[in-house]
Amino acid sequence: MALNIAVCIKVVPNPEQYDKIRLNPETKTLIREGIETVINGADLHAIELAMQLKEKNGGKVTLISMGPSQIQPQMREALSYGCDEAYILSDRKFGGADSLATAYTLAKGVEATGPFDLLLLGNVSGDGATAHVPSQLGEFLNLPHLTDVIAVNLEEEAVLVKKEIGQAVASYRLKLPAVLGIDRKLNKVRHPSVKGIFGAKKKPMKILTVAELKGLEESRLGLSGSPTKAGEYRNVVYSRECTELKDVAELAQIIRKYRG
Repeated sequence: MALNIAVCIKVVPNPEQYDKIRLNPETKTLIREGIETVINGADLHAIELAMQLKEKNGGKVTLISMGPSQIQPQMREALSYGCDEAYILSDRKFGGADSLATAYTLAKGVEATGPFDLLLLGNVSGDGATAHVPSQLGEFLNLPHLTDVIAVNLEEEAVLVKKEIGQAVASYRLKLPAVLGIDRKLNKVRHPSVKGIFGAKKKPMKILTVAELKGLEESRLGLSGSPTKAGEYRNVVYSRECTELKDVAELAQIIRKYRG
């Protein structure tokens, strides 16, 4: 059974550079300038699953991401794994979105570029780490959905899924189309081939703005459409006075003093 698969991916700040991230004290949003961005790690496992299903059953893999147009190099990198096409949902009105506004925008992107038999996402993003978006996307699209997925097997018009629940594993059968949040444990991500890297440069990529996504309620977009609001902003300095000890005897004296 050939599948039309969509993989929703996110481009995030490089985890190795999190020490450089700053916050805008007024908007309380991340300042990402000057920080390298990469494909969200968990999303690579969703791409890997999509490629395995395509190789076994045939079909097509479409990438969808919400972000600034500057993420095109990362989308080309994602295409190099063997995906067929990519769409970037990019508009200033999308900026500052929480997980709910993000899922709403992605749902409209899916509706504009589908239909799809299966929608895959990394279970959690490296920056927000809410693990909300897969389920929220499923709800917006009115499709069956599961998160923490550690195994997937395709049936005719259905998918057999194993989901990790604490120390246990539960099995489900979902009728297609469905939305799955993929756990890193599901597979090992391949390295793109040289052919894949060069081929990605020629694959179709399109940017979709608010004007090109039909039926959008603009009040549900971006920062203004996000019910999650940052509270008080504090710049906390973690420091305390310290005294340099010259030898063990001085330390023992201090201990005896506080022990009475």
